[in-house]
Amino acid sequence: MILDLIITKTDDGFSSEIPSLKGCESWAHSEDEVIEKSVELLRFYLKIPEKKIKIDLARKEDYSKIYKIIFDK
Repeated sequence: MILDLIITKTDDGFSSEIPSLKGCESWAHSEDEVIEKSVELLRFYLKIPEKKIKIDLARKEDYSKIYKIIFDK
């Protein structure tokens, strides 16, 4: 399964969103931390156990980065 993860630089940190999962949003001071929180939320929303999840940077736009989250469900 492949999902998009959108990371946006804000004035006070970074926000994240997984658009295909309603309400799956997070915020943190650093980009790495917001990615980690997003993966944790993804595991909770989809009820997936500790499995290997690969995160690849797909593209950059003005203040955002779009990552692809790749995992087996």
